[in-house]
Amino acid sequence: MEQLNKIEIRGNVGNVNILKVGNTRVAHFSVATNFAYKDRNGEPVIETTWHYVTAWEGNKGIPPFDIIEKGFPIYVSGRLRTQKYIAGDGSEKTSYDIIANTIEAVETNISPQMS
Repeated sequence: MEQLNKIEIRGNVGNVNILKVGNTRVAHFSVATNFAYKDRNGEPVIETTWHYVTAWEGNKGIPPFDIIEKGFPIYVSGRLRTQKYIAGDGSEKTSYDIIANTIEAVETNISPQMS
C-alpha cells in the first residue's frame, strides 16, 4: 500500500520570516484560511485558521520569495510535519507545519461562500 501525506491550502499570507541557510534561503510564513458558515440563528460566521509553512527557495515548484508578502493570496501544496517540543512553562506542545512543494499566487476575487 502506498502512503500519502499531502495538504493543500489557499489563503492569505500572514507573518513572513526569510532566513539564509548556506547558499539558499528558507521562508517560514503563516497563511490564514477562512471557513464561512451560518450559526444556529442564521448569522454568518467566519472561522479563521492559521497554518505555518516552510519553503526552500530553488526547489522545483517554489517560485522566488517575492510573492510571499503579508496579505497576498497564495496557494500552497506540500506535506504535513508534526513536531513535539517543551514550552517555556515545561508543558509538552505539538506544532504542525506544512513543508511546501508548490507555491502559487492566486486570483484576488475569491471570497468565502456561506453554506
